[in-house]
Amino acid sequence: MLRPVQGMFDPSDFPDLLVGLGDPDDAAVWRLSEDRALVITTDFFTPVVDDPYDYGAIAATNALSDVYAMGGQPFLALNIAALPPDMPAEISAEILRGGAEKAREAGVALAGGHTIQDKEPKYGLVAIGFVHPQRMITKRGARPGDALVLSKPLGFGTITTALKRDQADPADVAEAVRWMTRLNKLASQAASAVGVRGGTDVTGFSLLGHGWEMAVASEVRLRLFFDRIPILDGAKRYAQEWIFPGGSMDNRLYYSPHVHFDPRLDEASQMLLFDAQTSGGLLLSVPAEKVEALFANAQSLDQPLWVIGEVEQGEPFIEVN
Repeated sequence: MLRPVQGMFDPSDFPDLLVGLGDPDDAAVWRLSEDRALVITTDFFTPVVDDPYDYGAIAATNALSDVYAMGGQPFLALNIAALPPDMPAEISAEILRGGAEKAREAGVALAGGHTIQDKEPKYGLVAIGFVHPQRMITKRGARPGDALVLSKPLGFGTITTALKRDQADPADVAEAVRWMTRLNKLASQAASAVGVRGGTDVTGFSLLGHGWEMAVASEVRLRLFFDRIPILDGAKRYAQEWIFPGGSMDNRLYYSPHVHFDPRLDEASQMLLFDAQTSGGLLLSVPAEKVEALFANAQSLDQPLWVIGEVEQGEPFIEVN
């Protein structure tokens, strides 16, 4: 699909495009000056929960996350919406209100956007932020000896799929919504404050998929410790019932050749690491000497973090023990 545009935008023609089509990162970055660059991204999707307000808030949180994943601070956003003409106006209004209130919480000005008609609702944002060109967090920034740190638990994909099948406990859905609507702002701030330069956010390609992208970009191996990875309790139950979104199956098909699991891990546990996340947390590669300072910063911000693995020297690969 992208072959016709391959090579059309030669990086040498755009020296201020610091991160673009040739990079596997979460947003584009355009240098404005020696100490300031724009971070630009967009994301939107169909509903993952039934409540329209929560859907809008989750979609906005997810779109803003790509700016935070680059170590940036978003300041401006535009709505992107596709809404069925026969959908009650109050539902559309709640979707937009959810997104607007989440943008306001982030300190972002929501300054308009574009809406079209479509058969199925779709909503998200164009998000723009600032970052210092020398302080970006990128997938190329992981180094051997770094600790791998995660800022949200896993399991959103299996829980929202159980909801779509009318098999989800409302308490599990509520817990997933709380996490999916939690901005990655504080995790990003804590990481940037101690000089973290490697990371990404965990979304549709799963922890293993986005981890693999980081391993390839940084030319390193990742070792994950399953018992240290936070997973929502509800997700563990639904995984045992083999309730996963189609994207999780695609992730396993595509990324499994690059992953080796400890044989003691059952198939459901393995699948949870391929689970397609919506509005997941940041996966950070943190130099060992900065881990203590990172956790101290995070604690002062009431931001939970988990050390889930480490970066090793070697050909790109992921080991799960």
